Amino acid sequence: MRICIKNGIVVNSNGRMHSDVLIEGAKISAVEPSIDLPDAQTIDARGCYVFPGFIDTHTHFDLDLGTTITADDFKTGTAAALLGGTTTVLDFATQTKGGTLLEALNQWHEKAKGSSCNYGFHMAITDWNSSVSKEMEVMREKGVTSYKMYMVYPALRVEDGTIYLAMKRAAEIGALLGMHCENWGLLEALTKEQLALSKTDPLGHPRSRPAIVEAEAVSRYLRIAELAGASAYVVHLSTAEGLREARHARKRGQKVYLETCPQYLVLDEGRYCEADAAKYIMSPPLRKPSDNKLLWEGLAQNEIDTLGTDHCSFTMAQKALGADDFTKIPNGGAGVQVRAMLYFTFGVLSNIVTLEQMAAHLSENAARIFGMYPQKGIIQAGADADIVIWKPDYEQRLTYTKLAHACDNTPFEGMAVSGLARDVILGGEIAVQNGTLQK
Repeated sequence: MRICIKNGIVVNSNGRMHSDVLIEGAKISAVEPSIDLPDAQTIDARGCYVFPGFIDTHTHFDLDLGTTITADDFKTGTAAALLGGTTTVLDFATQTKGGTLLEALNQWHEKAKGSSCNYGFHMAITDWNSSVSKEMEVMREKGVTSYKMYMVYPALRVEDGTIYLAMKRAAEIGALLGMHCENWGLLEALTKEQLALSKTDPLGHPRSRPAIVEAEAVSRYLRIAELAGASAYVVHLSTAEGLREARHARKRGQKVYLETCPQYLVLDEGRYCEADAAKYIMSPPLRKPSDNKLLWEGLAQNEIDTLGTDHCSFTMAQKALGADDFTKIPNGGAGVQVRAMLYFTFGVLSNIVTLEQMAAHLSENAARIFGMYPQKGIIQAGADADIVIWKPDYEQRLTYTKLAHACDNTPFEGMAVSGLARDVILGGEIAVQNGTLQK
C-alpha cells in the first residue's frame, strides 16, 4: 500500500520543511518537496505539521496494586494513546519478588495483547540476585534495553547497595537503569507526622512528600550512578531542586537523562485544596508554580530529555478508597491522550519551546535513549512509517467524557487546549483519521 502525505510541514528535531512524505508498506520511502504518484492514496496535510510518531516513555496499564487495579488496560490505554498521536508506549514489566525477569516479561506481553499501538517494556527489578544479573543478558536478546528500580513502596523498594550492583551490571551490558527517586525513610516519617496530627485529607499527601524528598533521592541515585560508572535516567522529575541536582551531576561529567510529565508542567499543589482533590493524588505530588516554571525552562534549554505521562488511571470510586486517609488513595492519573496537546498549548504556543523541540521531547530523544532510532523518532527515508499529522488550529476544552481512557476523570479537566492529532499513521496504515480511531 502506498500513502502520500502532501502539503504539510515536516517537523524533525533538526528543522522543519515543506515536504511531501511517501509511505510504501510499513516504511517511509521518500521525503521530497513534491511527490506525485497517481496510484498512491493521498492525505492532504495542508495547514498541518507532520511529526514522527510520538513515544510515551512512561505508562502503567493493567497495573495491579493489590487493593485495586488500574482502570486502563493495554486495550483502552493504547487506544487513548494513539488518539493523542502516540504511536509507541513504554510500559513496565514488573518482576515479582522471587520471580524471574523472563516470567515478568512473558506476563506483561500477555497483558499487552490487543494493543492499538506499538509497545515496549522497561523491566522493573524488585529482587536482585546473581540469577537476575545473568538474566539481564537474556532480556537484552528479548529487546529490553532499559530497567527501573524504586526507592519507595514496600513491594518494590530496593536498597542503595542493590541499586549500585544493578547499575554496574546495566553499564556492563549497555543497558540503562532508571529510578523512581524519593527518600523512603523521610516519606514514612513525614506521613506518620501528618496522620498523628489528624491531617488525613489529600493535603497530607504533598506535605508528606515535599521537594527535598525527591531532591535528596535524585542526588543519592546520581552519586550511586557515578560510583557504578553508569548512565542515569530519572523518571517523572517534578521539582526544581531535583533538576539542580542533575545539573551538578552533569557538571561532574556524568551522563544523566531526565524525564518529566505534563502534570508537573501545567498543574500545581493548589489543586489539593479543591473538592475533588483525590483526583490529583499521584507520586510525586503536584508541586509549586515555581517548579512548573523551572521545568519548562529545563525543556527549553534541552536539559530535560523526554516527556512521559506516568499514565496510571483510577476511577473516582477507586480514589474514594482513601476518603478518610490519604495514604489509601491509589496514586496516579490519566494523561496518555492529552500529552501532546498540553505541550503544544502551554509550551509551543507560549513561545517557551519550539516545534523542533516538540519533535525531540515527544519522539526523537526517547527513540535515541531507548534504542529505537533511526527506525523511530524521525521522518526520513527508511524510517518506520509512524507519523502524526498535527492540526494546530483545533481548539477544545478537555473533559474526561470526550477522552478514550477508561476512567471517569482527568486531572486536566476543563483546561482549554489547542492542537489535535488529526491523522495518525501506524506502521504504514491509517490508524486515526480526522480524530477518529480506525481500528
